[in-house]
Amino acid sequence: MLKLHCYTQCPISSILHLYYSQDGLYQLSLNMPHHQERESPLGRHVRQSTIYNLQSTIVNGITTRMLHTNVRLIAMLILVMLVACGTPPQVAPPSPAHSEPASSEGLQGELIVFAAASLTEAFGAIGTKFETLYPGTRVSFNFAGSQQLVAQLQEGAPVDLFASAHMAQMAMAIESGRVTAGTEQIFAHNRLAIVTSAANPAELAQMVDLARPGLRLILADEAVPVGHYSREVLERASKLPEFGSNYAASVLANVVSFEQNVRVVLTKVGLGEADAGIVYLTDVQSSSEPLLELLIPEEINSIAAYPIARLNDTSKKELADAFVAFVLGAEGQAILATYGFQ
Repeated sequence: MLKLHCYTQCPISSILHLYYSQDGLYQLSLNMPHHQERESPLGRHVRQSTIYNLQSTIVNGITTRMLHTNVRLIAMLILVMLVACGTPPQVAPPSPAHSEPASSEGLQGELIVFAAASLTEAFGAIGTKFETLYPGTRVSFNFAGSQQLVAQLQEGAPVDLFASAHMAQMAMAIESGRVTAGTEQIFAHNRLAIVTSAANPAELAQMVDLARPGLRLILADEAVPVGHYSREVLERASKLPEFGSNYAASVLANVVSFEQNVRVVLTKVGLGEADAGIVYLTDVQSSSEPLLELLIPEEINSIAAYPIARLNDTSKKELADAFVAFVLGAEGQAILATYGFQ
């Protein structure tokens, strides 16, 4: 049996033993005192001893495993231990009795966030909570259609974070050079819903009714994420026998206006300027107007993915990263869920 003792002030421990037996079993004995007393090394007492059988055990970040080895490997292990044991002790400064969380230190100033219109209520609540957690910060939002936001971004508008309702607009932001590819993260999902006013003047009962001749329908423009998703739904429906192959064309023929913002679609339907519209499910849930929702079958509905990314030319990198972390964290996700996001 090979045995090594280290009685120096080792950063790994005060006394470190390595055993090797003929059956190839390693065993490490690590004696770790609770504190270092102001006495000679011989006067220090071992307060606690922990035996690590090296079977995928981690000791201060070093993983060892039970294995068969040769003398060269043993020598290497001995050398590593001798070098570690010769390192002078590192004394950490005492922590203040009442310190602020490290994540909140140094976060000050205004954060400018460009976000899809469908995030208005949810991000408003998230921004308020973020400012409470990080005093001295202020979150300013610019809510609009994702295609409008990315156009402003491409023109050089000052912005720290971009949250869109579709990856297509995030890809355009990356193409512009202002967002680094691979830094975007999906933080929420949404679904589509057909909406009509509470009065339901057209007496719509199901999705197939959108193809009825003479119906007044409002959709978002195809360049708007919800407009793109709406056309995906119509195309999928056209492949089902209960809707018929001409369904998408018949529905689009009923459109009286294409809007640049999902909130405009919602507002006009609520005001009775159209019989129905297609919006996000979260828009229906957050609307102050009494509305009726028509079901879109699950198998043909679209799932909208929302990416968020920091602008690579922002001067508020730490603040932007903290906001993204909050959105992705448990509290941010809980707020999004209360507004219907998944």
